[in-house]
Amino acid sequence: MKKSNFAYSMMAVVLGTALMSGSALAATAESTMNSAGAKIDSSMKKVDGYMGDSATTAKVKSALVDDKAIKSTDISVKTDNGVVTLSGFVGSQAEAEQAVAVATKVEGVKSVSDKLHTKDSKSQSVKGYAGDTATTTSVKAKLLADDIVPSRMVKVETTDGVVQLSGTVKTAAQSDRAESVAKTVDGVKSVKNDLKVQP
Repeated sequence: MKKSNFAYSMMAVVLGTALMSGSALAATAESTMNSAGAKIDSSMKKVDGYMGDSATTAKVKSALVDDKAIKSTDISVKTDNGVVTLSGFVGSQAEAEQAVAVATKVEGVKSVSDKLHTKDSKSQSVKGYAGDTATTTSVKAKLLADDIVPSRMVKVETTDGVVQLSGTVKTAAQSDRAESVAKTVDGVKSVKNDLKVQP
């Protein structure tokens, strides 16, 4: 009798252990499924975001083409998380402002970053080109002499007195400093600061 009681006890322990292992396996499987589900949801959100940005870019391009006040076909449109960046060249400042206004009204646009440059509809004169070259050289020299700005990382271009700064700097203070240095140079009408901060 004692042997059969012991056998029953052992069987109960084995069955109990098996049941606990089974529930632990079930919990692990459920956790794995939940994790996989979360990863799929995250991937779908990324795809939705990309598709949304692509659709927004297409809508903005269409709106710009449809607007009669915007004559330029040299406007590039890029969207990132609903933020639309307009870049390229337009015939006048009014045309640039109109392009920004049109883009802002498009559904799905959170904000518009204006990186448009104004270019004379006539070809740039030799005198203007020489002036821009001299301005670029002066800006580069001032940046080189500055202790705060990493001048080798900053690209300078000038079009009709408008200086464009591009490249990468380590801090927002360096970006701001580069812009203020450029503004002090004779012949600079305005500065477009396209510097990216990458610590």
